[in-house]
Amino acid sequence: MQIVLLDGYASNPGDLTWEPLKEMGEVTVYDRTQPSEVVERAHDAEIIVTNKVTLTRQTLEQLPNLRLICVLATGYNTIDTLAARDLGITVCNVPAYSTDSVAQMVFAQILNMTNRVAHYARQTREGRWSAAPDFCYWDLPVSELAGKTLGIVGLGHIGAKVASIAREFGMDVFAFTSKNSIDLPDYIQKTTLEGLFGVSDILTLHCPLTPDTHELINARTLARMKRGALLVNTGRGPLVNEADVAEALASGQLGGYGADVMCSEPPAADNPLFAQPNAFITPHIAWASVEARQRLLNATFDNIRAFQEGHPQNVVNP
Repeated sequence: MQIVLLDGYASNPGDLTWEPLKEMGEVTVYDRTQPSEVVERAHDAEIIVTNKVTLTRQTLEQLPNLRLICVLATGYNTIDTLAARDLGITVCNVPAYSTDSVAQMVFAQILNMTNRVAHYARQTREGRWSAAPDFCYWDLPVSELAGKTLGIVGLGHIGAKVASIAREFGMDVFAFTSKNSIDLPDYIQKTTLEGLFGVSDILTLHCPLTPDTHELINARTLARMKRGALLVNTGRGPLVNEADVAEALASGQLGGYGADVMCSEPPAADNPLFAQPNAFITPHIAWASVEARQRLLNATFDNIRAFQEGHPQNVVNP
């Protein structure tokens, strides 16, 4: 089988291996592929492996041999799955490979904002501690998580993992979720979305991006939050209105914003969040631990094997 990887670099910049694929077919790996290059590069492919390259109906109709698309991600919004189904092309994704990695980033962001880790490491390098008259030095307060309220929007794999970690920190956990209260652990209290905005000292977003959740965080909802509350977004950039978040940070209504995703990636250099000292933006790396990426590749290899053996798995367009 002809297997073409359209954008392999982000998932595997060289520290992992594509060797298992070579046991399944003739493999061509491209680090990156522009939209105008897809048809030429994948024209003879029976299997495409991709992460962020968009595959529209028009593109798929020009790939006569294509039988399987393996998405190197959980989300598959870059693929026209209905068109693929119409054309007899199976689309598979990789669910839940990054749960531990993303949950860890959530608390890396929270702890950075509450313990001021980056701030004090920078101050120490600049000599502020060395010049202090006391054995310790601080110019900004640090705070404990114990006793604080964590609000979670969405209780999928990652949201549930975040909740369990928060419990170990001694936090009170509230969630807005479609799950029934009776099905939730006893340490999670279900509430309405409006209730969540009002009760949360820290709010973290783990819901899918849909028309209903697009810019869920905006000037109106930010105004309903506790003054000085913290916001974490490791879900999707467009869950927030970035200009409104920047304004809330500037006014002090929002005490901090920790995000690993943005509305446009890579972001524009003049994004208003970059001017806010309490905005802590990481470059979409929560999913990218070595361990998570290895799970991602292994699951993708398994998806291809299962398809070749006649029993596809993780199919998103049945």
